[in-house]
This record gives sequence, C-alpha cells and structure tokens, in this order.
Amino acid sequence: MHKQYIPASLRLLFLSSLLAASISDLAAEGAQTMNFKLQSPDFNEHGPIAKTFTCDGDDVSPALTWSGIPANTKTLALIIDDPDAPDPKAPKMTWVHWVLYNIPSTALELPQGVSVDALPEGTLQGKNDWKKTGYGGPCPPIGRHRYFHKLYALDIELPDLNEPTKAELEQAMQGHILDKAEWVGTYER
Repeated sequence: MHKQYIPASLRLLFLSSLLAASISDLAAEGAQTMNFKLQSPDFNEHGPIAKTFTCDGDDVSPALTWSGIPANTKTLALIIDDPDAPDPKAPKMTWVHWVLYNIPSTALELPQGVSVDALPEGTLQGKNDWKKTGYGGPCPPIGRHRYFHKLYALDIELPDLNEPTKAELEQAMQGHILDKAEWVGTYER
C-alpha cells in the first residue's frame, strides 16, 4: 500500500482551521447564554436594596435594565421572589413579589416605580403572594432575605392567563424559555 505524502504546512493549515471552527462554535454557544443580562441601577448585584423599594419605604419597584436578548425572543417574563421566607435560618417557602409576562422583546427596561399604565404595551401582570397584581417590595419578618429578579426570554407570546400565580406562569412558559437572566438583592429590617 502506498502512503500519500501531505506537506506539514498543509496539515498544520488543516488542523488550524479545525481548531478555529471549534473555537468559533464554542464562542457562539457561550454568547447565547452569557450575553443575556439583567441588572438594576438601584442596587448592586447581591447588595442591599434601599428602603424606598420596600414596605418600610415607598414600596416602589426598582429600575431594571437588560441587554443581550436572544435571537427569536418574542416576549419576556419577570418574576421577583424571596426563597428565604419567613426566616432565612429556617426557610419554609418562596414568597412572590411580582409577576409580569408578555413584556415585548423590544423593551429594554422597566423604570423605577413603574405604574401599570407605564408598563410596556402588551405587558400583563400576575398575582403576587399578597393575592394582588403589581409590585410588592421586600418586607421580611426576620433576618436578611435574598430577592431574586429573574427575567426569562420566551419564544412565544403567551395568551392572557388571567392574573396567573408564579406557578401558573412557570407552567405556561415550559418548553418556551430561550434564556434566563438574574439579579439578586438583599434586605433586612
């Protein structure tokens, strides 16, 4: 059997192009999950939430901004909850503070203290654990609690779910989440 000679420079060129393609694929994969970001200009990541955004203050929602929305996103959904209720040393439940869905994919923020009339057009609200729609700020009975602000990129516009609970919204989102971004703040009375 006769072996064909391939010059080292061609072998190196071939291996280099394979490596470049692999790196490019990994970068594209990472870009999908690493670019979607949520943040708040009103508090640092894992930092304390100011009193004005709580039941001890004005109980207004903090400003939220996001970027890197994945391609093919039709709408966004926002859930703010506290997994440390009632006591961070012995949590028994996750308390839901705000449920929003069908936020248009063209929206890039929610301003501080946003009213229902100022929500992006088409945005619908669900019920929080006070059995009301709208934002309910941190109001922990004891200890320092964590407040998770979770933004979901969805590949559909959901039907009107008639003020869903967090669980009902999560069920409706199943199989339609393209990506998730998160920002966490803390509060202690």
